[in-house]
Amino acid sequence: MEFALVLFVIAAIFIFQTFKIVPQQHAWVVERLGKYDRTLTPGLEFVIPFVERVAYKHSLKEVPLDVPSQVCITKDNTQLQVDGIIYFQVTDPMRASYGSSNYIAAITQLAQTLLRSVIGKMELDRTFEERDHINLSVVAALDEAAHNWGVKVLRYEIKDLTPPAAILHSMQAQITAEREKRALIAASEGRKQEQINIATGEREAFIARSEGQRQAEINKAQGEAAAIVAVAEATADAIRKVADAIRQPGGEQAVQLKVAQQAVEAFAQLAQKNNTMIVPSSLSEVSGIIGTAMALMKAPVPRPS
Repeated sequence: MEFALVLFVIAAIFIFQTFKIVPQQHAWVVERLGKYDRTLTPGLEFVIPFVERVAYKHSLKEVPLDVPSQVCITKDNTQLQVDGIIYFQVTDPMRASYGSSNYIAAITQLAQTLLRSVIGKMELDRTFEERDHINLSVVAALDEAAHNWGVKVLRYEIKDLTPPAAILHSMQAQITAEREKRALIAASEGRKQEQINIATGEREAFIARSEGQRQAEINKAQGEAAAIVAVAEATADAIRKVADAIRQPGGEQAVQLKVAQQAVEAFAQLAQKNNTMIVPSSLSEVSGIIGTAMALMKAPVPRPS
């Protein structure tokens, strides 16, 4: 009974050592008699007990690695407190097992060294403006070195850049002065534009008033000209009608009567307005006046050439 129990335990250990289940996105490195033999992929795998063993287990997922904060000195001798984060992935399990005793520590130390080197080539202001350039430079150098470790460095991101308190105060004062300068410039530009708008409005108003006056004078002149033409046409029409009426039978007698009436009315008005009145010595003078008027009316009117 005890022997059977021992056999059962040995069989269980043998089965446990023989069958291996590798999870998804993992890779296990197998050594045979202390020497690298193969890499197990996800799924059910077999290992010869006591001859082969799983020496290393690697995750093939993307891994974020925090880079400790450190002090970097810029080209203009300013200290910066910098920390970042690296994203890497194991691409070659065999190299990751034997290329470095601790590839995570190696990546961390190399990232810090490269970051100090890149920032040391820049002035303080450029470090804030060219963070992408810093990230790309660190990634390129890290990826080249990590290739021998079976690791692919995907990206590096600077989390924070912190200059000393005195530098921060100076930068804040510079930013405040720059904002005040922009505010003054904007205010002066506003006043300038206001004056331009006022001058433009006055000029346009003056032009509009002058155009209105000019149009009013043109309209007035055209109206007066039209009135003169209308009066002349009406007078000419009246004269033509009078001339036509005179040519009718009895027209001359009517004109003589009209002229006599107007002469009598004229003498009457003179008698009302003046104490002294000149009266014709005889009625023959009145008839002479009427005859002269009739002769003028009968005279032919010269036509314009």
